[in-house]
Parts: sequence; C-alpha cells; structure tokens
Amino acid sequence: MLDNLIFAIGVTAPIFLIFCTGILLKRLGIIDNEFARMGSELAFKVALPSLLFTKLIEVSFVDPPFFLLVYAVLATVAVFLVLDRVIAPRLAEEDRGAFVQGAFRGNMGIIGLAFALNAFGDGVLPLASIYIAIMTILFNILSVITLNRHLPVVGGGSQFMSTLHKIVTNPLIIAIVAALLVSWFSIPLPAIAIKTLDYFAVMALPLALLCSGAAIRWREFHTSVNLYWGTAAKLIFVPGLIVLGGILLGFRGEALGVLFFMTSAPTATASYPMIRVLGGNHYLAAAMIATTSLGSVLVITTGLFLLKEFALL
Repeated sequence: MLDNLIFAIGVTAPIFLIFCTGILLKRLGIIDNEFARMGSELAFKVALPSLLFTKLIEVSFVDPPFFLLVYAVLATVAVFLVLDRVIAPRLAEEDRGAFVQGAFRGNMGIIGLAFALNAFGDGVLPLASIYIAIMTILFNILSVITLNRHLPVVGGGSQFMSTLHKIVTNPLIIAIVAALLVSWFSIPLPAIAIKTLDYFAVMALPLALLCSGAAIRWREFHTSVNLYWGTAAKLIFVPGLIVLGGILLGFRGEALGVLFFMTSAPTATASYPMIRVLGGNHYLAAAMIATTSLGSVLVITTGLFLLKEFALL
C-alpha cells in the first residue's frame, strides 16, 4: 500500500509543484498575464507540437487503440447528453453553457499529457496522442452544440465554420497527423531539424504548466452552488463513471491510465474565452478552471493510488 501511495504522489507532485510555481511567480510579479498568454501560445503552437512530433515519428503504429477510442467517444457523448439535456435545464440560463462545457471539456493536451508521461514514460505517447487528437475534435463539436443551445448569441453556421477551422488548424492535431505520415511512409528528416525540435520539446510541459498556473483568474473567482457541482462533476462524477465503465470493459495498464488521466484533467482553459466572447457566465467558467486545476491533483493522486492498489495499472 505504501509503495502505491508513493508512486501516486511521485506522479502528481512534480506536476502540482510546477503548476503552483506559476501561481507563485505571478504573485511575486516575476511573470504577468502577458507572459502567461504569450507563453501559453508558445507552448501550444510550438513546444507541445514539437514534443508530440519528435516522439511519434520514432513509433511504428501497427495496432491503433480502436476499442479504447470508440469507448471514449461513446462514453463522453453519453455524459455530455446527461449534462446538456438533463442537468443544464435545471440551472440558471446564464450558467448553462459554462457549466456543461466546464464539466466535460478537460485540459488533456497539457495536464492530462503531463500526468500520463510522468506515470508511464515516453512509451505512452502514441496512445495518448491519438486519444488527444480524437477527443479534441469531439470536445470542439460538443462545445458548439451546447453553446448553440444555451447561448442565444451564437450563430449556428458561422460558429460551425469557426470551430471547423480551429480543428483543422489545431497545432497539436497537425503535429500528430504529420508525425503519423512520416512514420507510416518512413520519410527521412534532416538530423538538424530533429535536434532543433528536440530543444523546443524539452521546454514544452514545464512552460505549459507554469503558464497554466499563472493564467488562473483569481480576480474573477465567484463562489456559487453551480461552481461546487460543476467542479464535482469534472473531477469526480464524469471521470468516475467513464473510468468505471472502462474497467468493466477490461481496460488495464496504459489504456486505462490514459483514460483516467485524460478524463480527470481539469477544465480546459479554452472554455473561458469562448464563454466570455459569447456572453455566458465567464465568472463561473474562470472559477471552474481554478478549482478543478487545484482539486485535480488531490483527485488524481487518490484515483491513481486506488488503481494501483487494485492492480489495474
């Protein structure tokens, strides 16, 4: 039991400490909102794609995880329908879009990926990357659906085209697709190009985690009953149900670990600007990002300990 607890803490503590360092540096004035914004852009558009690309081109994709992906998509859609069609109508109208999006849309590309790599090493990257690519597309589609239902300012056609453009131009998806092509067709790349990308890759997760901590919007933190329920949904109910279903279906090891880390990731920061621009309750969106970001460490540590204790990982 003690070994499993040490393992769980060893996976989550470094991620949490870097994240908290971002909060501390912001408080000390060493970094500011502009640094967090530009650093996040650099991590998302350059460093993280470099990390994914350089690791994935070395992998031979002979056995794609179709069963895991199909289950993840179906389970996410099922959870989304419950949130959007059953729970959201019971909330105040201005809270619905922020609540639903915050409860199902996780920060997989930074937090989820960081936990998965720290737990399993670089060998889990192919599985995690394909999962992130598919689920990122799904998250964007579901976000458009719920915002169109609950935020009347959203224009259906224009919003659909905007989302489609974001999916097609998403740097992480581009990097994953490019790496798959290079790997499948054994395309040779100059060593100097790989070395350059390696340098960017090294700074990907530390930079992304620092900026995620610094970007938390404490000034817009408003407590509410919907915040508590939304946080519980994102950190406990949604991942709990999806992971339990995965266990019953026989997922074990890295497959179950990726499913656990990605579904337990805190609310995606991308949910905030969408809600603010479209006229929803951006206070609730910002607060859910903050509470789930901090609470995810405790939840993931506990969940990881239990999965190890029952020999599921």
